[in-house]
Parts: sequence; structure tokens; C-alpha cells
Amino acid sequence: MASVTVYGTPLSPAVSRVLACLFEKDVDFKLAPVDMAKGQHKSPDFLKLQPFGQVPAFQDELTTVFESRAICKYICNNYPEKGNQTLMGGRDGDLLAQTSVDQWLEAEGQSFNPPSSALVFQLAFAPMFGFKQDPAAIEQNEAKLANVLDVYDRRLGESKFLAGDDFTLADLAHLPNGHILVSKNEDLFMSRKNVGRWWEEISARPAWKKVVEMQNAPQG
Repeated sequence: MASVTVYGTPLSPAVSRVLACLFEKDVDFKLAPVDMAKGQHKSPDFLKLQPFGQVPAFQDELTTVFESRAICKYICNNYPEKGNQTLMGGRDGDLLAQTSVDQWLEAEGQSFNPPSSALVFQLAFAPMFGFKQDPAAIEQNEAKLANVLDVYDRRLGESKFLAGDDFTLADLAHLPNGHILVSKNEDLFMSRKNVGRWWEEISARPAWKKVVEMQNAPQG
């Protein structure tokens, strides 16, 4: 029986980030749905797991962790011998490699995530939930994201992946929002030679394909 439980839906970008990491690491887990429409994420029991009332929440036996990037780091550090062993920058504790992963993971969180999350809401979730799209917000955040992807394109002209020659958490963290945005505006990624090459490679990974299968399965 799996000791790891992930609370949330695979349709959530943050939840799917954690699921991708678990599949990369070959760690068995149970997915526990959270009905946010009914307010389950604000219940006292759930708030013990995730004090901000957001998904995902994560439990590994008696250990609870929240925030998807922190959860991914926990998985890599707690299961170092399982699955993909280069997600944190190598098997030998190379400080420079680990620092490279950390800096590009930070870049994802601080530079890529804000405009990409705004676009995911405007292009995907707003229509899904019947909200009116904001053309000005779409234009503004597309411009911000384009600037970030220009930086990525230069970096990816120097290395195969963001943090170096290996696929790491720095790349994995981009998959959830990137997957939605490419389906809505492919040119943002594919018009840039190096970003396009990188995206095709990371989005074709078997672990991510398993997440997409979960997203496409009937929810409930």
C-alpha cells in the first residue's frame, strides 16, 4: 500500500507538477480528490494538511508538505535511490549542479509562473467556468512571458536543458502551465527554436504523458 497521498485533482497545474515528479521517481502514491466546489479545501481537516486551503496537499506517512515545488524537492530528497536520480542535479551531491537547478527553479517560480498562470486562467479556466476573458490582461501577460521565453531561448542555445545536460526539476516545473499554453497558443513556445526543441523533448517524457492521461480521464 502506498504511503504517499496527494490531495487534489490532476487538472490543477500545481497538483500535476507533483504527480509528474512522483512518476519520474517511480514512487507509488494514492490520489485523494478534493471537491473545491463544496469547500472541502477549507475544511478543518484539510487545513491541517494545507494551512492556506489550496491544492495540492501531500502526506507521506506522518509527514505533511505543502507547495508543489517544495513537495517535489521532498520527494527527490526522501527517495534518492528511486527512479530518476538527476532531478535535483546529479547523483554525487555536486553543489554547482544543485545550485543550477535551484536558480532555474526559482526563475520558473518568479519569472515564468506569474505571466503563464495569468494566461492559463484567461485562456483556459475563465472560459471553462464562464468568466469573461480580459483581452488587455492576455496581451500584457503574453508580452511578459515572451520576454521570459527569450531568455530561455538564449540559455537553451547553450545547454540541452535549463540547468544543464540533464532533465531536472527546473524543467519539470514548467510542464503544467506549458502544456495548457501550447494547446492555446503554440507559437509562444514553438516560434523559438531552442525553446521549441526543449518543449518537444520534456513534454514527451513518459512521466508527463501519464499525468496527461490522468487529466484526460473522467474526473469524479
